[in-house]
Amino acid sequence: MDQVLGRWDVLAVAFGAMIGFGWIVLTGEFLDRAGTLGAALAFVAGGLVVAFVAFTYAELVAALPHVGGEHSYVLRSMGSRASFFCSWTLVLGYVSVVAFEAVALPQTLLYIFPDMLVGKMYSVAGYDVYTSWVAVGVVAAVVMTWLNVVGARPAAVFQTVAVLFLAAVGVVLVAGAFVGGDVANMEPLFDGGWGGFLSVLVATPFLFVGFDVIPQSAEEISLPYKKIGEALIVSVLLAISWYVMIMLTTSSSMHAVDLAHSELAVADAVTKMFGHPAWGTLLVLGGVAGILTSWNGFLIGASRLVYALARSGMLPEWFGRLHPRYRTPANAVVFIGATSVLAPFFGRKTLVWLVDAGGLSIVVAWIMVALAFIILRRREPEMERPFRTPGGVVTGGIAIALASGVAVLFMPGMPAALTGPEWAIVAVWSVFGIPLLLRIPHVTGGPDAEHRLIEATHPAWGEKGVHEPPAPITRFHEEHDAALHEEAMQRMDDDGGPVAPDEGHRRHRSRRPRRDRPRSERSS
Repeated sequence: MDQVLGRWDVLAVAFGAMIGFGWIVLTGEFLDRAGTLGAALAFVAGGLVVAFVAFTYAELVAALPHVGGEHSYVLRSMGSRASFFCSWTLVLGYVSVVAFEAVALPQTLLYIFPDMLVGKMYSVAGYDVYTSWVAVGVVAAVVMTWLNVVGARPAAVFQTVAVLFLAAVGVVLVAGAFVGGDVANMEPLFDGGWGGFLSVLVATPFLFVGFDVIPQSAEEISLPYKKIGEALIVSVLLAISWYVMIMLTTSSSMHAVDLAHSELAVADAVTKMFGHPAWGTLLVLGGVAGILTSWNGFLIGASRLVYALARSGMLPEWFGRLHPRYRTPANAVVFIGATSVLAPFFGRKTLVWLVDAGGLSIVVAWIMVALAFIILRRREPEMERPFRTPGGVVTGGIAIALASGVAVLFMPGMPAALTGPEWAIVAVWSVFGIPLLLRIPHVTGGPDAEHRLIEATHPAWGEKGVHEPPAPITRFHEEHDAALHEEAMQRMDDDGGPVAPDEGHRRHRSRRPRRDRPRSERSS
C-alpha cells in the first residue's frame, strides 16, 4: 500500500467522517430540549467523552502505525481471538454507516427535489420504496466504491473538496447569524433542566463517531508518527467546534419552538436569516457534503479493517488482495461498497435499525482499544511512543469508564435502548462471527503476535503469496529486512566470511540510532 495521505488529507478524512447529516436534521430538536447554551454545552461534554477515547487512539496509532488500527492494538495486547472480536464488532459499525449513507443521500435530496419519488416498488417496515429513490442511492454507491478502488489519494482529494465546501457552509451560517440573527431568539439559554441537558448529551457521542477511521489507513499516511496522533486529536476538536457553532448560529434565527417543528432546522434557519430559499438549498447541499464525507471516510476505514483481518489470516485471503495497479485493497472495498449498493432496496427504517446496532459495536471497540492502551502501557513501558497521551493509564481508565457509560445507554430501559430488530441484527452478526472466531488459532499478545498469527494461519485460506506477502507485516518491515541484508553483505566483504542472521540483527540494532530505525522496529 502506498503512502499518499498528507496532513490535510488525514484531517479531512477524520473530520468529514464525524460530520454526517445529523447536524442538519437534529439541531432543532436539541435546541428545544436543552436551550441554546444547554445544547452547546452538551456537545462540549460529549466531545470531552470522545476526546478521552481519542487520546488513547492517538498514542497507539503513532506507536503502531499499521493498517487495521484496532486490529493491531488488541492483537498485540490481548491476542488473536480478542483482536478478532474487536475487529468483527467494529466492521458491523462501519458497514452500518456506509450502508445508511446510501439511504440518507436520496432522502436528503427530497428537500431539493420533492417530486423525485417515481415508481413505487414496495414497502419495508411501513416505508415506501421508490425506483427513483433507489436509483439515486445505487448510482452514488457505485461511484463512491469506484473512487476508493482507484486509490486512496483520489478518495482523499474528494474528501478534502467536500470538507472545504462544508467549511464554506459554516462561514455562511456564522455570517447569517450576524446578518439576520437575533440574540433574543436564543432564549431560553437553558431549558428542560438536567433532563434536557442529558437527553442531548446521550446523542452526542454517536455524532462524533468517525475519528477512529484514521488508524485503519495508517500505512497510507505520509507523516511523522507523532503528527498522526496530533491530527487525530485536532480532528475531534474541530468536530466539537463545528457542532457548538451549529447550535449557536441556528438558535439565533428563530425561536426554539419553531425550529423544533422544522424537518431540516438548519436549512430553514439560514433561509430565515437571509430571506431567500436559495440559502436553505445551499445548506442542504452542505448536508449532502456531510453525507459524502462520512460515507467516504467509513468506506476507507471499513475496507482497511477487512483487509487487515485477511492479511492476518482471520478472513479468507480474497479480502487481502491489493489491486495490481492502484495498490488499494480493492476486493475489500468492493465488498463493503456492495453493502451500500444493496442498502437502498431495504428502505430507510431497516437501515436505521442497522445504524443503531452498529453504534453499540463501535462503542464496544472503543472500550477494547482503551483497555489495550492500558495493557501496553504496563506490559511494554519501553515501547517507543512518538505521541504520549497525557495522564497515561489514568486517561485510559477514564476512557474505559466513559465509553462503558455510553454502552450502557444502549441497554433496555435506557434512553438509547436498542429495539428488538436491532438486537436481532447484533445476534445475527455474532452468529456469522462465531465460526470464524473458533477457527482462529489461539495466539497470545506480544510484539511478534501478528508474525506468529500469520505463521499459524497461512496457508489456511489459500495459497501463500496469492495476495500481499504475509511475512513482512508492513512496508516498514521490508525496508528493515533490506537494511539488515545490506549490512550483512557489507560485513561479509569486510571480514571475508558470512555473518549469522541473528548476529547481524543484534549488531544492526545496537549500532543504529533509535530515531533512524524503521517504524516497525521502533514499536517493538
